[in-house]
Amino acid sequence: MAQTVRAAVFPVAGRGTRFLPATKASPKEMLPIVDKPLIQYAVEEAIQAGATKLVFITGSSKRAIEDHFDADPDLEQSLTESGKHELLKSIQGIVPDGVSCIYIRQGEPLGLGHAVLCAKPAVGDEPFFVHLADDLIAGRPGCLQQMAAEYADHGGSVVAVETVPRESTSSYGIVAVDENDRDRITQIVEKPDPSKAPSDSAVVGRYLLAPEIFGLLENIGSGAGGEIQLTDGIADLLKGSPVYAYSFDGVRYDCGSKLGYLQATVAYGLEHPDTGEGFREHLKQVLAESTK
Repeated sequence: MAQTVRAAVFPVAGRGTRFLPATKASPKEMLPIVDKPLIQYAVEEAIQAGATKLVFITGSSKRAIEDHFDADPDLEQSLTESGKHELLKSIQGIVPDGVSCIYIRQGEPLGLGHAVLCAKPAVGDEPFFVHLADDLIAGRPGCLQQMAAEYADHGGSVVAVETVPRESTSSYGIVAVDENDRDRITQIVEKPDPSKAPSDSAVVGRYLLAPEIFGLLENIGSGAGGEIQLTDGIADLLKGSPVYAYSFDGVRYDCGSKLGYLQATVAYGLEHPDTGEGFREHLKQVLAESTK
């Protein structure tokens, strides 16, 4: 029987240079989609999937993330005295009872594989999620919950994938699968040239990994860009353990790009109960004026 997945790892040490100057003093993971930062959407997805241990791999400029998930007695008292009970409820329930937050500094920017490796002392010898907050996935249930169900079914590691344009393969880890064996991955390559990509099936920011990945990451050394690549660790994991590609049910927004971030803001703004109706009318007016 597959183990319960209790830990979720959030690599959040990156500087978010594509969003400068907005990210000069504030983490990119704190960029809001309507009224919640990206990292809160990530945490909510992990908790929905059953995670009770949240492991943040942070950098020196990421203190705002820790503050966001900590209690703020002064703010809570102010909201209470002002009778703003709904707002009070929104900040008190960010981290439910029974869920713990652990913060680990990644001393050097040595890649995603290194960030995951930093989580080893907190995760231990258990399967775990890896969630990249840049990839906001709108799905019901959430992508990690879907992956947890897939893992419970067969017990192998799972990575989320989606089809990308062939010319974009150099921006992703790309997999080849055995379609006769539940999409078991047979090959994974980090950012291949389109002419050499084994497929157009790209790994996106969700993983459910066996703990054996830690030992492999400790020994693979530097890969593309001089960094420790998680893709290389998964490639080694394939040699001894099954890893499956999972095509999730949902819409992914690449919030690491300006365009993807704007697309997510529009999509979530249209669905939000406080903004949906008014925002929809505004967009209709903007489109009507743009076609005159």
